[in-house]
Amino acid sequence: MVENVALPLTYRGIPTAKRLERSLSALEAVGLSSRLSHKPYELSGGQQQRVAIARAIAADPDLILADEPCGNLDSRSGKEVMELLLSRHKCGKTVILITHSISDAKYADRILTVCDGKLYK
Repeated sequence: MVENVALPLTYRGIPTAKRLERSLSALEAVGLSSRLSHKPYELSGGQQQRVAIARAIAADPDLILADEPCGNLDSRSGKEVMELLLSRHKCGKTVILITHSISDAKYADRILTVCDGKLYK
């Protein structure tokens, strides 16, 4: 799983030690540090979703597009992911959250709604 999270960092030219450090940190942030030796097929759908989130945050992007980041997660894991995205926002990162969840939307500073193809504030 660590290699899965680290792979995009390879393409960015990040040295091996730094890739490992970032990957382990990201997996810990999404609550998967106890599953490091597992293969993707050994993980639940929610755990696989958290690996994808770890892969995204390991790159430390300035912009995070999060499309239903909690869609396959239980309420506890979903709250942890939302807190993680909120902490990224507080560090100056831009987070665009696409969700149907009113409770997830409440984390946002600004909420825009799309209905019948029209954008509402």
